Amino acid sequence: MGKKYLIIGGVAGGATAATRLRRLNEDDEIILFEKGEYISFANCGLPYHVGGVIKERDDLLLQTVEGMNKQYGLDVRNFSEVTAINPTEKSVSVLNHQTGESYQETFDKLIISTGAKAIVPPIEGLDNAKNVFSLRNIPDMDVIKAFIQQHKVQTATVIGGGFIGLEMMENLIELGIKVQLVEMAPQVMPNIDFEMAQMLHAQINMHGVNLILNDGLKEFRQEGRELLLNSGKVLSTDMTILSIGVLPENTLAKEAGLELGFKGAIKVNKQLETSFQDIYAIGDVIEVADAVNGHPTNIPLAWPANRQGRLVADIINGIPAAYPGTQGTSVAKIFELTAAGTGNSERLLQHHGIEYHAVHIHPNSHAGYYPGAAPIALKLLFAPDGKILGAQAVGTEGVEKRIDVISTAMRFGAKATELASIELAYAPPYSSAKDPVNMLGYTVDNMINNKVQTFQWSEVDDLLAAGAYFLDVREDFELATGALENSQQIPLNQIRDRLSEIPKNQTIYVYCQVGHRGYNAARILMQAGYEVKNLDGGYKTYKHARYELRQIDIKPTDTAWRKTDTHAPASDLIEVDACGLQCPRPILKVKESMDKMQEGQRLEIQASDFGFSTDVEAWAKNTGNTVLENKIQGNKVVAILVKGTSVSTVKSPTLPEEAVLTETKDGATMVVFSGDLDKALASMIIATGAAAYGKNVTLFFTFWGLSVLKKKKVQKSGMAKMFDMMLPNGADKLKISKMNMGGMGTGMIKSIMKQKNVDSLPDLIEQAHNLGVKFVACTMSMDLMGIEKEELYDFVEYGGVATFIGDSEKANMQLFI
Repeated sequence: MGKKYLIIGGVAGGATAATRLRRLNEDDEIILFEKGEYISFANCGLPYHVGGVIKERDDLLLQTVEGMNKQYGLDVRNFSEVTAINPTEKSVSVLNHQTGESYQETFDKLIISTGAKAIVPPIEGLDNAKNVFSLRNIPDMDVIKAFIQQHKVQTATVIGGGFIGLEMMENLIELGIKVQLVEMAPQVMPNIDFEMAQMLHAQINMHGVNLILNDGLKEFRQEGRELLLNSGKVLSTDMTILSIGVLPENTLAKEAGLELGFKGAIKVNKQLETSFQDIYAIGDVIEVADAVNGHPTNIPLAWPANRQGRLVADIINGIPAAYPGTQGTSVAKIFELTAAGTGNSERLLQHHGIEYHAVHIHPNSHAGYYPGAAPIALKLLFAPDGKILGAQAVGTEGVEKRIDVISTAMRFGAKATELASIELAYAPPYSSAKDPVNMLGYTVDNMINNKVQTFQWSEVDDLLAAGAYFLDVREDFELATGALENSQQIPLNQIRDRLSEIPKNQTIYVYCQVGHRGYNAARILMQAGYEVKNLDGGYKTYKHARYELRQIDIKPTDTAWRKTDTHAPASDLIEVDACGLQCPRPILKVKESMDKMQEGQRLEIQASDFGFSTDVEAWAKNTGNTVLENKIQGNKVVAILVKGTSVSTVKSPTLPEEAVLTETKDGATMVVFSGDLDKALASMIIATGAAAYGKNVTLFFTFWGLSVLKKKKVQKSGMAKMFDMMLPNGADKLKISKMNMGGMGTGMIKSIMKQKNVDSLPDLIEQAHNLGVKFVACTMSMDLMGIEKEELYDFVEYGGVATFIGDSEKANMQLFI
């Protein structure tokens, strides 16, 4: 004869346990109690139905009572609340909410799967607030959706920056609602570290969300329409979503005398048994062991609940099984970004006093030469003996794939260095021959085997204050992205020839953009007898970590830049697609289109480079035009501009006022001394971009730079003929400055430029000329090198140093290339 099993609570853990029990034994009596209507639903999908991303409500209902009863032969009782557990009598008390009947039910084995409950602190004014909600189940979702529609909500405040809070924030934005998010901690998404979360903060700001960190909710006023924060700041809001976190729903267990542990969670052993015989517990309500540090914790995630549901059924049926602990592997979508992690964060490791090292890398999601590659910020934490302690990643694609690989490696005890040996699938659209996971392994190997010492972004400011020697090994053009104060700059390729400039009596702190060239520089210097440390993750990681939040003013009646009536009628809207174009061509598209438009006409342009969001703001401000809308839509920037400034402007959320350049002079001059292809390309790109911004640009070509201006060959003799034999005969014949490899390198660069839709040098020259860039050839250099006017483009002007100096006087940008 079969046994009688009772399960309190459905959804992930309880429903899984019930169905597994039935598959293991057809004779057992299995009763599942659920106090609500729904016994199996996708609670992780609730925010996405609120935002309209998941269209059909029924899609969230994974199983019905009738379906489970018929398919599995279960006795599923919804609207049935277990009000008490009697461990010694091996019975439970049940209240049927539909009939009002109370009754007792005995058991041979009991499984508690009561889950978690939302934290609702005793905030002053909460009882009188009529617009405050939390989201844990289907009825909560229905109430929120109805309130938004009935009250035509324009502004909303989310309290809490965890998973549900971030998902609600995004889905409210999807509805066109202006959102402010308040988080008491210094960052959102507490399972990742601060510098990784800063990328999320920037993206949240970019979408017009007023993100308030290090502050909490103190009081509700005016029936919830006004919020007083701990800082004294007052916010207006049409509705508030409380997403402060969850606690184990332990009421029944506590009243029954079961032993409780971390945060009031039910203590269980590895066989998921509670302190009372024949009573088990699973899911969000239990205490588990942290799989990394071994300490007790509570990790409310769907995967552990499902896994425990299967295991408890096996254990009850005598199948050897155990739950070893939870890693906490998780992933979340924050607008276009994906953030994922597994294992412990630095904060958690520090809390438990565990020694660790950190590695940051910034690889592409797939091969860079295949279209659509996007960077991933990837972080690994490991012990001195190589044990993997945790990993985090943020990016637009390929993020969760890498975390899943590392999570698997952790589960089976792989060392950090062994990540290099994992054979992963490769094709250009999906990865690189050396996958980002492999790259982490190689980086750790270098550190463990003393090939390099590193220092972290968090140490930089203290080192600068102490007068440490910082060596920037990036190229000149990269300095425009920012640099560390008082650092010395020597490009990587020049270090061997300039060792005498670097002091040997102190530690050299090397950095580049992402850390790779810094490592190469460190190897050169270490072998030359220097003590060197390389900035882990490079300047990019430091810059991410130093992002400063912007306050975005949100008022109850203000729909700001998302207001639909800012759009012109379709007949008056010019649409331009700049997706796939490399900088500065999207801005060129804007300029070319605006030049053909009438005052007051509107232009909608799409670009796939997120940086265009900032560029278009600066361009419009410096050219007397207006940005009406500037937002991220999918993986694209979509901007709407109006020609001129005769309309009332709407403040865009994407660019702080201080980031816009204030012009005092409208010129730009460059001396082009080099005849190298890469340097000539850089000069044309900068000149074209400057011209697109409305600058009067002069390019002064001298000595080897004159080769850039050649268009045809002429007959020469003597020294002029010798020069002609040794120098390129036009822009399409130039070679690259480094790694030319007998022309192979040049061919590779041209091939990649074509794949990436980057214009050739002759095309860029023509574009620059058409934009009004002034090309001046140095007559003194022409005379010395025997170059004739007939060889050069027809639009080239001729002059000497006085011509250049005269134009420089009118310029606020001067470069030497």
